Amino acid sequence: MSDPMRPRASLRTAVVWEVLKDALDRRVKATGRDVLDVLDTGGGSGNFAVPAARLGHRVTVVDPSPNALFALERRAAEAGVADRVRGVQGDAHGLFDVVERGGHDVVLCHGVLEYVDDPAEGVRNAVAALRPDGVLSLLAAGLGGAVLARALAGHFKEARQALDDPNGRWGEADPVPHRFTADQLTALVEGAGLRVAAVHGVRVFADLVPGVLVDTEPGALEALLKLEAAAAEHAAFHSVATQLHVLGETRGAGGA
Repeated sequence: MSDPMRPRASLRTAVVWEVLKDALDRRVKATGRDVLDVLDTGGGSGNFAVPAARLGHRVTVVDPSPNALFALERRAAEAGVADRVRGVQGDAHGLFDVVERGGHDVVLCHGVLEYVDDPAEGVRNAVAALRPDGVLSLLAAGLGGAVLARALAGHFKEARQALDDPNGRWGEADPVPHRFTADQLTALVEGAGLRVAAVHGVRVFADLVPGVLVDTEPGALEALLKLEAAAAEHAAFHSVATQLHVLGETRGAGGA
């Protein structure tokens, strides 16, 4: 998989990476430490872990897939950051079987809540891994984006089912167990004791625009990236985003 800086992957990761990079920079300034301890739960092959390590931070990736962790190891080596990236097999439910509580400046919980039985527990575990002045980066599937995508594909009954279903699922064949609204995600973050610092819509347009247009029209990719970045902070677009990103801060980090 590509890094956030590579063009095609940027459509999926650019907004989140810019927010995360800014949060890392702010923690460096606030703590006076150039090297932060970052935990990436469900980090897979290192979409965010490797770029974070390139900034000089120590990153621990927890993922249940041995194949993903093998790809992470290879990718970190190719990027020259193998000494700053550690992969361990585990999941959000048994997080503290493999990492320490309260030992991380920043915790990433990206693409995890959709697949856990108890999303609230998943957020609580992520928060428990933070230091008293830590930051949580939470990324999860958005309900509205799925409803819109099914409707535009002509699957109107599935769109209605996703809209009415408590978990935002459009049917038995839906591969995503849980989807969320922005209000639901912020409630989970606040319920775990954090302050919500920012909410962003991710992939508001990227999944709806024909790929051939982006690949062949001169300047289209750059223009679409700028549009995504501009729309991400507008609450009006949160309800139709494919993914939602919430940045949470502990009370100790709030003044940073």
